[in-house]
Amino acid sequence: MDDYLVRGVSDDGCLRAFAAVTTGLVEEARRRHGTWPVASAALGRALTAGLLLGANLKGDDLLTLRIFGDGPVGGIVVAAKAAGEVRGYIQEPRVDLPAMPEEKLPVGAAVGKGFLHITKDLGLKEPFTGSVELVSGEIGEDVAHYLLTSEQLPSAVALGVLVAPGGNVRASGGLIIQLFPGSGEDILYHLEKSLGEMPPVTSLVDRGMTPEEIMAGAVQGLNVRYLEKTPVCFKCNCSREKASGILAAMGWKETKELLEKQGRVEVCCHFCGNRYVFDSSELEFIIGIQ
Repeated sequence: MDDYLVRGVSDDGCLRAFAAVTTGLVEEARRRHGTWPVASAALGRALTAGLLLGANLKGDDLLTLRIFGDGPVGGIVVAAKAAGEVRGYIQEPRVDLPAMPEEKLPVGAAVGKGFLHITKDLGLKEPFTGSVELVSGEIGEDVAHYLLTSEQLPSAVALGVLVAPGGNVRASGGLIIQLFPGSGEDILYHLEKSLGEMPPVTSLVDRGMTPEEIMAGAVQGLNVRYLEKTPVCFKCNCSREKASGILAAMGWKETKELLEKQGRVEVCCHFCGNRYVFDSSELEFIIGIQ
């Protein structure tokens, strides 16, 4: 199944929901960064969360999700665009921790305690940033806490990544359901019951269920009108030209020292792992090393 995201609202206007299958893009991130299983799960959940949270962006709007915990995986940074493009990296991609009961990957222990920061750049004078303490490090619970605390939106958030024995990503996806002000207690009770009965998102994706089917199962009987279906992918906006700009900003002295030590200068993109190598003739053109 191709990766995509759907956005919908209930016919009675009491809730909105977002669901996505992200298996391919999370596997792309795993391949690019060489992540081990627990880091693959943590980064994959964060990438999916970024896409779901950014589903209401417009045009060139940008959402950046940053998780800084004291666990062994270190920081996680994700940037998502309105067009369904997302990129991200994890500070320590090769972390191994013992599995939890039922072979669940210990993402909470890997992330640890710390803070979640979400920044929305909507093209205004200053981007808006909201921050909350991590409540579990499991990322889904932390995003729900952020939405309630910073945006006053009671939300159910489910994120999951299933890693195969060989280390590749077998299934990945997520779901966010948000109640609008004035929603009745009966709606809240209905959602709590349906979500409590719903299998893990990764199990549903692994069975081949679509985002629409996952959303329908989560709301169980409530009529949802789908507003948008958006293909999603891992995509970075780095380029050789931008790497050249970084070297130009460094200046000739520091760049020349690197060239003398290594015979070349390499710029690596944190977000996607692309490497841009420059030899002496190229550097002479870029910054005029003599």
